[in-house]
Amino acid sequence: MSTTIDQAFIKQFEREVHESYQRMGSKLRATVRHKTDVQGASTVFQVVGRGAASTKARHGKVPVMNLEHSHVECALADYYAGDWVDRLDELKVNIDERAVVANAGAYALGRKTDELIIAELDRSANLAGAATDGLTRDKVLAAFEMLGTADVPDDGQRTAVVGWKQWSQLLALPEFADADYVGADELPWRGTQAKRWLGTLWMPHSGLTLTGGVRLCHWYHRTAVGHAAGADVATDVTWHGDRAAFFVNHMMSQGACLIDPKGVVTLRCKEA
Repeated sequence: MSTTIDQAFIKQFEREVHESYQRMGSKLRATVRHKTDVQGASTVFQVVGRGAASTKARHGKVPVMNLEHSHVECALADYYAGDWVDRLDELKVNIDERAVVANAGAYALGRKTDELIIAELDRSANLAGAATDGLTRDKVLAAFEMLGTADVPDDGQRTAVVGWKQWSQLLALPEFADADYVGADELPWRGTQAKRWLGTLWMPHSGLTLTGGVRLCHWYHRTAVGHAAGADVATDVTWHGDRAAFFVNHMMSQGACLIDPKGVVTLRCKEA
């Protein structure tokens, strides 16, 4: 076997970890505001207030909106996920086995990314409905009304993330799952990852907070939550002769923050 197989293994492994994370590591990263290549221990997301239009006199000055500008700071933290891999030639040349190890590290970091975002969504004080029942039609409509009342843009950038129990409850609603209401192209039976309903991308997620038998589901706009990455997913593979094994370390520096609390509505759903 070639003496350069180690380097080939390492380079391909790093590429596969990065691709796996981008493809399947995080479900929520693409649904929020995102900044990359952040320098330093924190970054800021700008918040712009609401403006108002008004008239002006002929030849008069154009009125100024005097928009309020503020910002929300997002702190970054470093995360690691490492494991030992025995030096087996089969692992170096067998794509399937190598992909298993690469995916495991990428998924671990992806779950951490979603944990950061979910923790910020949990800070929402906008609660739709009571926590004494599941995800009902009335609770969905109450949340829909709250978003509209708060002037949250209905521009196709809303996302609703629910638990798998709540996803099953949605499937029992004709308005969600019946072609007579949503059309043949939006039927959830075509796949369980996501579907559009009420101008929103709905998706199930297994990592939502469960407290006292109540699952916290969230309906939010993309601009309401921010995610920042100082160092995106990276992999370091080093050889340890005393262990006759590689140590594979996956790492990233990321953080999340709640930018606009009005843009997030939480649906508390009882889960037996």
